Amino acid sequence: MLPRRIVLTCGDSDLLREVVGELGQNLKIVGKLLGVRVQQRGADLLIGGSDGSVDLAASALEQLFAVARTGYHLSGADVEQAARMISAEPNVPLVDLYQDSVVLGAGRKSLHPRSPRQRAYVHAIREHDLVFGLGPAGTGKTYLAMGMALHYLLKNDVQRIVLCRPAVEAGEKLGFLPGDMAEKVNPYLRPLFDALHDLLGGERAEKLMLKGAIEVAPLAFMRGRTLSNAFCILDEAQNTTPEQMKMFLTRIGVGSKVVVTGDVTQIDLPRGQKSGLIQAIDVLEGLPGTAAIAFTDVDVVRHPLVAAIVRAYDRFDRRQGSEAPRG
Repeated sequence: MLPRRIVLTCGDSDLLREVVGELGQNLKIVGKLLGVRVQQRGADLLIGGSDGSVDLAASALEQLFAVARTGYHLSGADVEQAARMISAEPNVPLVDLYQDSVVLGAGRKSLHPRSPRQRAYVHAIREHDLVFGLGPAGTGKTYLAMGMALHYLLKNDVQRIVLCRPAVEAGEKLGFLPGDMAEKVNPYLRPLFDALHDLLGGERAEKLMLKGAIEVAPLAFMRGRTLSNAFCILDEAQNTTPEQMKMFLTRIGVGSKVVVTGDVTQIDLPRGQKSGLIQAIDVLEGLPGTAAIAFTDVDVVRHPLVAAIVRAYDRFDRRQGSEAPRG
């Protein structure tokens, strides 16, 4: 492609400073991810590079200006995610994503979806009683589920949050774990606790747990219960058996919402054991009141290397599949 240059002009110095970032860090991020050179000259941003890349970078920066105009403070992670999103899906309206906030109670922090699929996930949770969030690590499926659970709890739309996860070891035998039941189960629920503490703060989270407003319920102990007026999250559901999944889903009571998350590429069940998550998606497809959102590597909001790792493993799995002997 032929080299090209686009000039973007912004007369608002505060807005320009927000998009450029400290010492131009945001421009460096956009330039690196989209393969262009972005330089600031006074009120102008000069974008140089190959034809298509320059257009993508200009679109990303224009959308970042639109987000900044809403008053949102852009972090390096926001800019990085926006650049990757525009690269994969050029027509994504970023400002719509950032305006779709989930508020965690009066005067408290809010979070927002960072991709169209994250937005669809949030909307699905609002509109359905049972939602499946499927996809690779780092796509926000557990974090957003916890955010929505807190949103409903702090609005008094539910009476409690129930956190559940199968206690399956990821390829290792941990042996005997000391302590009472909560202490034995806590290591398996650590990702849920991390999201809870990040969203609410450690002290407030502990108070809610002591009051019983946030409950840890080992999957093995769910049989016979009915979960009414609760927001239930079943995490790492790819490691449930079909029997466990059916048992869990039939616990849903009146006034409850359930979110089931998992990554079907990381199943730690014994070889030959079918995943309850995979079966549930097949069995419940099209059932009224349910929805399933499938995330991809584009939705990864952790370190950019995570998205690259996910793509590399996907390519490897496809190669292995194509090289498998045919009968």
